[in-house]
Amino acid sequence: MTIHLTVVNPNTTESMTDLIEAEARRVSGPDTVVTARTPSMGPASIESHYDEALAVPGLLEIIREDQQADAFVLACFGDPGLDAAREAASRPVIGIAEAAMKTASLLGRSFSVVTTMSRTVGRAWDLTRTYGLERQCAGVHACDIPVLELEEDRDRTYAVILAFAKNALAADGSDAIVLGCAGMAGLPELLTEQLGVPVVDGVAAGTLLAEGIVRLGLRPSTHGELAPPPPKAYTGALSSFGRN
Repeated sequence: MTIHLTVVNPNTTESMTDLIEAEARRVSGPDTVVTARTPSMGPASIESHYDEALAVPGLLEIIREDQQADAFVLACFGDPGLDAAREAASRPVIGIAEAAMKTASLLGRSFSVVTTMSRTVGRAWDLTRTYGLERQCAGVHACDIPVLELEEDRDRTYAVILAFAKNALAADGSDAIVLGCAGMAGLPELLTEQLGVPVVDGVAAGTLLAEGIVRLGLRPSTHGELAPPPPKAYTGALSSFGRN
């Protein structure tokens, strides 16, 4: 059974798309074809509510046009536009924050999130409540490395994230670490070895969850709230998003 997964990087930085694609391919099964996509429009990185809002049209454009994918993974820890993507796709769409947090909740009584910028901490807490995991999340810690700087010096990035993860485990008394950015993909294996606790990356977790759902032959409900959006005209720059 060949599975086609499309992993969408909601920002427009191609090098991050390449990193995400490499990690998704590393963990996927031999019969899974992974394609990573970069939107044609949107922010270079997503570090604010403004960035998240303006990233959504670009990722929805990909999902609306891609009829080959059996499932999608949205590779941004804010899970921007996830509900809208699920309406548009009528196929499984996995957000990496939800995937990482729910995976971590299976590996211990609690987890801590290590993310990028301090201004995104509130968004991470919002998602724990949305996903029913506020009690399992013991803390959210920002290392204040801008998203685009994660790739510039991987040794420094790793050292900073390792230090924050150690502090988070000590402060929170948690059992696992969730990495709060797609740009941290590829780090969990070494961090797990160093920390002695499970470290979960959402790109890997999201890829395997999407793959597993497809292998189970399951598709999302299309009733009620997650039914395809009702047809209507859109104007201006969004005119191509209208549905007849």
